[in-house]
Amino acid sequence: MSNIQDPLFQPYVLGELELPNRIVMPPMTRSRASQPGDVPNALMAAYYAQRSSAGLIVSEGTWIAPLGKGYAWTPGIHSPAQVEGWRQVTEAVHAAGGRIFAQLWHVGRLSHTSLLDGRSPVSSSAIQAEGVNVFVAERDGKPGFVQASMPRALATEEIPGIVDEFRQAARQAMAAGFDGVELHAANGYLVNQFIDSNANDRTDAYGCSLENRLRFLDEVATALVEGTGDRRRVGIRLAPLTTLNGCSDAQPQVTYLAAAKRLGEIGVAYLHIAEADWDDAPHMPLAFKQQLRAAFPGALIYAGKYTAERARAALEEGWADLIAFGRPFVANPDLPERLRTGAPLNAHDPDTLFGGGAHGLTDYPALSAPGAGGG
Repeated sequence: MSNIQDPLFQPYVLGELELPNRIVMPPMTRSRASQPGDVPNALMAAYYAQRSSAGLIVSEGTWIAPLGKGYAWTPGIHSPAQVEGWRQVTEAVHAAGGRIFAQLWHVGRLSHTSLLDGRSPVSSSAIQAEGVNVFVAERDGKPGFVQASMPRALATEEIPGIVDEFRQAARQAMAAGFDGVELHAANGYLVNQFIDSNANDRTDAYGCSLENRLRFLDEVATALVEGTGDRRRVGIRLAPLTTLNGCSDAQPQVTYLAAAKRLGEIGVAYLHIAEADWDDAPHMPLAFKQQLRAAFPGALIYAGKYTAERARAALEEGWADLIAFGRPFVANPDLPERLRTGAPLNAHDPDTLFGGGAHGLTDYPALSAPGAGGG
């Protein structure tokens, strides 16, 4: 299929950005930030620059404040050193011709006291994510997974401070040279903990009714628009039908159509819809995708085990504007070229996903390299 005919390689205008294709590299935690301080580094800059042929890169989840951290060795965007580290990344991506948004992240209850200087995680409610493990550094320096700690509920008067942390993180991201920011409001993290009914038992203005459960999302999205200075530089990641990390909703289609409508009124640039990607995951009906298209006037990005064929069909059918490919981008720095030519994909090494050095991060071969195309 020629580029002229291939929907994956049609250009797209996202806000003020001209994307050369419809292929997105989504956020993926890799836990390579430098210690101490969880600072982005030259290795991360090389990793993202290698993948700059994506139409858009969204960075790994980047915690906005110390209590927002949930996994060992993940980067923040809170300290001056972290901002400088991210500037090294954005400059490398831009020098390679790419475009990159920062995913802003507060994990809420999906953390452990050992990551928070002994403090308890915070959440919408004092409900533990039972059976959910988080990635920590053990005393011997080796990584491991432990049960997420019991959270405490945020007091009503604390919530404006969290919203302001998001606003400040957006300002920091722009200072670091990012093209925009994406709010992580999916996968059971803090914003999701307010949205989904089974994780929110509040009785104040942030709980009970659907309107109240969407209030925190509304306030944070508005703060990100203020922090970036441009609604076209803001995207929101949602996971309407997944139950990842213990979050679920009693009426998910009703809830997330209302969220999409409100975010459309705020005027954010895109929604990044995370479909469940495990083998027995719930199916997202086509009718629901079409309803999301009708409810939200901006761009729609879909992620979730898409093949090139499924991606092209989604774009042709019109309910998606861009498609994100997660795991394939781990092992294939030149993924767009492989999708364009139908070349085989490298397989990723799952043992190198979290933590470590260059191995499993920047040493996967491109098509032009010896041994490329294996898998």
